[in-house]
Amino acid sequence: MALMITDECINCDVCEPECPNGAISQGPEIYVIDPAKCTECVGHFDEPQCVAVCPVSCIPLNPDHVETKEALQEKYQRLTAQKRSG
Repeated sequence: MALMITDECINCDVCEPECPNGAISQGPEIYVIDPAKCTECVGHFDEPQCVAVCPVSCIPLNPDHVETKEALQEKYQRLTAQKRSG
């Protein structure tokens, strides 16, 4: 499952640099997570780094993007292959 940032976000800027996939960016009002790039840090870390550093706990699982650990691992492999070739 990809993660999402809720409207409790205080725009503290700590999550964006922690994302190894570059999935987090500043949206119109709060930070947003691109579900196509979010692997919940599978392949990089044991836990999602954005969740670990968020001071207001506003980064839950996104129910609109349900994925298994295997699917997240496949996405990680695709994303890292793109980085190497691009």
